[in-house]
Amino acid sequence: MKEKDKPIKIGVAGLGTVGVGVVKILAAHGDLLAARGGARLELVAVSARDRNRDRGVDLSALAWCDNAVDLAVRDDVDVVVELIGGSDGPALALARETLKRGKSFVTANKALIAHHGKELATLAEEKGASLRFEAAVAGGIPIIKSLREGLAANAITGVHGILNGTCNYILTRMEREGLPFGEVLADAQRIGYAEADPSFDIDGIDTAHKTAILASLAFGTEPDMGNLAIEGIRTIAPVDIDYAAELGFRIKLLGVARQMDAGVETRVYPALVPLAAPLAQVMGGTNAVVVHADFVGRTVYEGAGAGEGPTASAVVADLVDVARGCGGPTFGIPAGSLKKAKAIPADAHEGTYYIRLRVEDRPGVMADITAALGREGVSIQSLLQRGQAAGGGVYVVLTTHKTNEAAIKATLKRFTGLDCVLESPTMLRIEEV
Repeated sequence: MKEKDKPIKIGVAGLGTVGVGVVKILAAHGDLLAARGGARLELVAVSARDRNRDRGVDLSALAWCDNAVDLAVRDDVDVVVELIGGSDGPALALARETLKRGKSFVTANKALIAHHGKELATLAEEKGASLRFEAAVAGGIPIIKSLREGLAANAITGVHGILNGTCNYILTRMEREGLPFGEVLADAQRIGYAEADPSFDIDGIDTAHKTAILASLAFGTEPDMGNLAIEGIRTIAPVDIDYAAELGFRIKLLGVARQMDAGVETRVYPALVPLAAPLAQVMGGTNAVVVHADFVGRTVYEGAGAGEGPTASAVVADLVDVARGCGGPTFGIPAGSLKKAKAIPADAHEGTYYIRLRVEDRPGVMADITAALGREGVSIQSLLQRGQAAGGGVYVVLTTHKTNEAAIKATLKRFTGLDCVLESPTMLRIEEV
């Protein structure tokens, strides 16, 4: 491919870890990117909160904008890269102004796309601009491109993902070292693997943003956070990890999107995954996504989900696509065709479940437990009972046959009302992925 005479001039907003990574890749692979994209990618302007901070890269030849939105206004900027973060504020203002001017916009901002994806896609299509966000989900894994392009011939029925490296790292260390959640989290914060305020990660919000985006691409629906049920990993205890292993499972925080006859189910929750399943093998900070489609069957994608190199790699790959003039709708179909998904209520979920009870060690307890299950039509698939539990009593762990979540919640309520039950029951879903 002959390189075009005119370079693609880029402005970058946000010079944190990923922004610096983008600067490094553009400098290191200028000739390679020009050959692949058909035009040289030239960084001309940047914006960040502190222009005096030493970031380990030479920015002296670049124009500096104190206001990120000014990048969109500059005549010498063709494409804006947004790495600020946040669903609203400067990131949204920059996206709107960039696309309104017919300039392409590349972002790693999952919250922005999850909350405003349809609006921005509509604006991009109206103005003939490109909106790209490969780096918003699963870092260096090209899952956006895979759903939008590689699997375009298929009707997708389900997407399951390990989409947050911090949570997967915590669960991996809890399993390998037998440590409680709080201790692993504190250590992850100490070494910089978790934020000082980790709630965005450990409470499932980060995974939810990414799941909303994947569901939109998979099913042709609007990104929708409003109907997405979200649970995190704070309540996972080492005893649950041990019992899961004994039963042939490993606990993972999953983002789940399913197309069903009654509508679309999108959820985030910790689940027991069979040890033989691909997602059960994903350890540490790694991300992975499993996609189920009608003609191709199951496809699996695994790789680094965060960090300077992987995320910046995805950003620059989007810039190469812009240079190539790659078009097509942002979400795989025109933004005007994206429909509001008919959401399946959480209580309608059907599946099998893991329940752990700490109960008094005395005769009649099992009769009370089985009676509570029977009243809600829930049957036991397997049952474990071991020695003394921490805090007194004994643990009773059971898995159920297939049932619906409404029945499980009603059963848990009955358990809580039993005199023999010493603490709130723990419930986890079992995912056959």
